[in-house]
Amino acid sequence: MKRGFFAIAATLLSLVFASPAVIAQTYPAKPVRVVIPWPPGGSNDITGRIVMQKMTENVGQQFIIDNRGGAGGTIGADMVAKSPPDGYVIMVHSTAHITNGHLYKKLPYDTLKDFIGVTTLAKMVGVLVVHPSMPVKSVKELLAVAKARPDQVIYGSSGNGSFVHMAMALLNSMSNTKMVHVPYKGGGPASIAIASGEIQAMIPTIGSVLTQVQAKRVRPLAVTSDTRVKVLPDVPTIAEAGVPGYEFTSWVGAFVPANTPRPIVDRLNAEFKKALEHPDVVKRLSDQTLDPLYMTPEQFAARLKSDFEKHDKLVKLTGAKIE
Repeated sequence: MKRGFFAIAATLLSLVFASPAVIAQTYPAKPVRVVIPWPPGGSNDITGRIVMQKMTENVGQQFIIDNRGGAGGTIGADMVAKSPPDGYVIMVHSTAHITNGHLYKKLPYDTLKDFIGVTTLAKMVGVLVVHPSMPVKSVKELLAVAKARPDQVIYGSSGNGSFVHMAMALLNSMSNTKMVHVPYKGGGPASIAIASGEIQAMIPTIGSVLTQVQAKRVRPLAVTSDTRVKVLPDVPTIAEAGVPGYEFTSWVGAFVPANTPRPIVDRLNAEFKKALEHPDVVKRLSDQTLDPLYMTPEQFAARLKSDFEKHDKLVKLTGAKIE
């Protein structure tokens, strides 16, 4: 009996004191759950599926997508924050994760302390689009209509605090217009709404509406970056189209719960780097107008801290809030 006890104790001690190299080599030993706190169809979902498919191929374990949309990404984030910190639950979330820390009066988790940012995965650029029924063909014309009809032009977003929400809120603030916000439960539903004419304007990520733009179901007016983009070369930036100084881009990143062992974080980071450098992943992301974006955990931590402060000021500037 004692011999069995000591054998078990010795095994447990060997696991506790296993070298980082051993831990990293044995991880992952089973499928990994990837929580995307948005419905299918948006940029978070597109990025996650492209990258995780390559992770599955490279690592030899399934990285299984689990869409948990709702409440601007906070429902899925709360689930991840409360998950075991063992590397078997990963979150793919956007800058909305940072913004939510300022939009919501109280969250069931700490935006910075309850997560470790493994790496960014992709950079996102938005495009200001309107439904073809809107009698406008430029940013200046849209703003003129919005000023002449305050609180009558309706714009949609993929949820409160999302990139789509904040991009338009910033435009409202910088142009002194009052367009009405209608949040949806993700980029997919919002894209359907703008294409059907349920809403009149929106600033989604380019990839989430590129098909609708090409099919002329929505009309592109301008992009949110400081330079024009290759996929829409004839579309000006919002800054050059009438709102000087406007620039708003975002990222999609991978997170794990706080206290996840550093060897596991490092292993994931290395595997994400390998996936993001693969030509197939680069092409598939680029086809969706998403630029692969890799960072070390330290670089991502610094970016998260900087963005947290930036979005605090942005939320106060725009007056954006949860309706």
